Amino acid sequence: MQLDPIAVIRTEITGKFGIPRQSGLVPELTAEIVFLPAYSQPDAVRGLTGFSHIWLIWGFHEAKKPAGKGWSATVRPPRLGGNQRVGVFATRSPFRPNSLGLSCVRLEAVRSGEKPLRLTVSGADLLDGTPIYDIKPYLPFADSIPDAAEGYTAQTKQHFLTVDFPPELAAILPAEKRQAAEALLRQDPRPGYSEDPDRVYGIIYAGYDIRFHAAGGKLTVCAVVPANGKEFTPNAENL
Repeated sequence: MQLDPIAVIRTEITGKFGIPRQSGLVPELTAEIVFLPAYSQPDAVRGLTGFSHIWLIWGFHEAKKPAGKGWSATVRPPRLGGNQRVGVFATRSPFRPNSLGLSCVRLEAVRSGEKPLRLTVSGADLLDGTPIYDIKPYLPFADSIPDAAEGYTAQTKQHFLTVDFPPELAAILPAEKRQAAEALLRQDPRPGYSEDPDRVYGIIYAGYDIRFHAAGGKLTVCAVVPANGKEFTPNAENL
């Protein structure tokens, strides 16, 4: 079966580090789904405005597998500390036999009068430029299962940090981007509950590299600088 993208997503998240770990965790984050020419037809979204949420089926286009290696039956979820292995089909890891992702996002607007056709959504957990392969309406009566078992995620889902974002640093960001930036930091972008208080991390958002360190449940922003298009990598020079 051949999959062809119907759209791409445009978002202020241009680096993989710091992407929300699940959809809906950062509702302050907005994005646009821009349809490709062959699918940019208003009739294709007729009736969609009656739904508050939609499912996105998309591709992990930046998930690079090691050369010469196929898929692995087990992976190490970061939220379990990066040391415990579980089956790939018991995770939402990007490293899977078919690199497909599934996200539920809030539908904010259907902009069918524009060319190309666009949808405005919030709560997405996708990297800028991610290909969208399909869109389906979220159906509360069928898709919501309140008593569903949550497996190992029961011990990791509530992990959030208190964010100290000094006003003089927050002011560097455009005013309309500050709330989403703080929400991205609050969900703790660090891998596996790293507790090195001196280690500096950085997320790229809205064209800025937001650098921070964290300890004891508190994250402190220490710098906001224009992004150079590359993800910030901690090293000995910036510890």
